[in-house]
Amino acid sequence: MTTILITGASSGLGAEMARQFAALGYDLALAARRTERLEALRAEIGARHPERRIEIRALDVTDDAQVFEVFRGFRADFGSIDRVIVNAGLGKGAPIGTGRPDANKQTAMTNFIGALTQCEAAMEIFRAQRRGHLVMISSVSAVRGMPKTVTTYAATKAAVASLGEGIRAEMLGEPGLDIDVSVIYAGYIRSEMNERVKHTPFMVDTATGVTAIVEAIEKKKAHARVPAWPWVPLGTAMRHLPLSVLRRIM
Repeated sequence: MTTILITGASSGLGAEMARQFAALGYDLALAARRTERLEALRAEIGARHPERRIEIRALDVTDDAQVFEVFRGFRADFGSIDRVIVNAGLGKGAPIGTGRPDANKQTAMTNFIGALTQCEAAMEIFRAQRRGHLVMISSVSAVRGMPKTVTTYAATKAAVASLGEGIRAEMLGEPGLDIDVSVIYAGYIRSEMNERVKHTPFMVDTATGVTAIVEAIEKKKAHARVPAWPWVPLGTAMRHLPLSVLRRIM
């Protein structure tokens, strides 16, 4: 049976990915800080898919030692881990220089340093197995620098994308290793992280957005902007628009 490890699985995109991958026949290793939510999610999925095996563990991705302990523990539970989805993230932030360096640093530590540690732990497992699929959940905001409260968040997601691409480049030159790396540039998908944000253009509901994410992951795409409409053409435009124009439309 194929096993997927998902971090940040207690809500939002992570929880919905767990539901949809369980429906596709995967066993699940779910990690997040809020274990009571993981317990509820396990009960929900188990009621719908009693044949699925679901293990849960508490995880703060900024705790390096805990990341390795949890990933190695899941591998011991299942015997192998076939796919790791680096999803845990934080959406805090403030304009740079406005007195909230704490919020920006917390976002940077969670979204990038935490992701780096997860990659270290995941690739340790995959190198030992000589196979696996590493999935990095980035964002369309990674395409360009973003203003105001999104500046740090966008920078971390650009770093996550670059990290994933670098690992993929290394794996292309490693004979005997069957390790795929996917970077998912998620568009505006409703989740707990952005539930207070109103009137955002192109926002889709969680299930719709995650369906697009899951399809791209299943195809093991090297990189994908999802949902494809409007983010494939809009993402290309974002790369080339003057910042003054981009600031107004985003």
